[in-house]
Amino acid sequence: MNIFLLQASSVSTVADTASSYLPIGIQFLFAAAFVVVVLGVTHMLGPKRKTNDKLSNFESGIESVGNARQPMAVKYFLVAILFVLFDVEVIFFYPYAINFKKLGWDGFSAVLLFVALFLVGFIYIIKKGALTWED
Repeated sequence: MNIFLLQASSVSTVADTASSYLPIGIQFLFAAAFVVVVLGVTHMLGPKRKTNDKLSNFESGIESVGNARQPMAVKYFLVAILFVLFDVEVIFFYPYAINFKKLGWDGFSAVLLFVALFLVGFIYIIKKGALTWED
């Protein structure tokens, strides 16, 4: 008898859990329908004047010249990746700055180790010449 009650209670909790997701599913359906309706209405009501000026590429007020598929220097991408790397490093200082009293000397030594490792990486980058532009 106890086994039957245990199984019946577990089945009802599964059904209760599944029915509790129904509002979330309805919200997703309404959100998707809203996106489709808005995109459709703007496509139907929007202007359709395609001129050469509107169809030409434009960026930062400078007219494009030449082929967009020309090769770019790898140094540009390397500097961009290094900027992101060292920019993200600064983000890790924020939690330490907030909790530096609670972390004490252990936290301070961990931050010093973190900075030392990044300095070693930065010195390696400088020695390899990754930030020198010869072009």
